[in-house]
Amino acid sequence: MNTMQLAAYLFLILIGLAMLFQLALAFGAPWGEMTMAGKYPGRLPAAMRIAAIVQFLLLVLIGLIVSIRAGLLVQNYYDRSQSLTWVVVVFTLISVTLNSISPSKKERMLWAPVTLILFICSMIIGLS
Repeated sequence: MNTMQLAAYLFLILIGLAMLFQLALAFGAPWGEMTMAGKYPGRLPAAMRIAAIVQFLLLVLIGLIVSIRAGLLVQNYYDRSQSLTWVVVVFTLISVTLNSISPSKKERMLWAPVTLILFICSMIIGLS
């Protein structure tokens, strides 16, 4: 297994956990203080639960892009995935930044390291 594949597998495991987290929020898990800057402790209000579903779908798309770029899925879109991988890099960089400055200590402690690893993995994939 090469470095890019290892980075892709780690990325996909972490993005999968983030997807499960978003689904749990959408279905009412009381983890609001670990997301959205901790603005909604406990269960998220209905509008934010819909936002969690949108975030879940966005993470699915990101996972697909990385999977294609790593050669794990749909080779027909490999060339297009090269430029889209850089969108993922920018997205993960923004995520690192926002999670690192979140007023919610729990969000910072949980998601800042995860998004940093996602960013590093996406850079490795983008440069491969």
